[in-house]
Amino acid sequence: MIETSHFHPMLVHFPIALVTFGYIAELGSIFIKKELFLSKISFYLLVFGALTAVAAYLTGQLFTADMSGAAEEVRNWHENFALITLGLLVATAATRSYFCYKGNCDKFKWVTFCLYTVATISVSITGFLGGTLVYNYMMPL
Repeated sequence: MIETSHFHPMLVHFPIALVTFGYIAELGSIFIKKELFLSKISFYLLVFGALTAVAAYLTGQLFTADMSGAAEEVRNWHENFALITLGLLVATAATRSYFCYKGNCDKFKWVTFCLYTVATISVSITGFLGGTLVYNYMMPL
């Protein structure tokens, strides 16, 4: 039977993968100007990455065990970066959605690209800290 403590580890890999591959597609759309589908792929991966980040954050808050000592300190950093990541992803997806809805996706492409870059770095740091909890402190998330 699946326990509620398994929800967070099952979900955390989705935002990492979706955001990372979305960012790679975004880089491709910048360097290969003729390939418009890469920009659309990047946008959809960003939106789905933001949605899965919300789910991962909520399951982390609701279903993970308490920790103490050095593991608690790493967990606090992990939670802080998770919240930063969540905010960046939602802001990036909302900003890009707004401009695309207005019919001007490319007008502020560099603004959303910079946000996407910081969000990708942040999701990587969050994942690294989560991995540190699991592998160095043997804490199930």
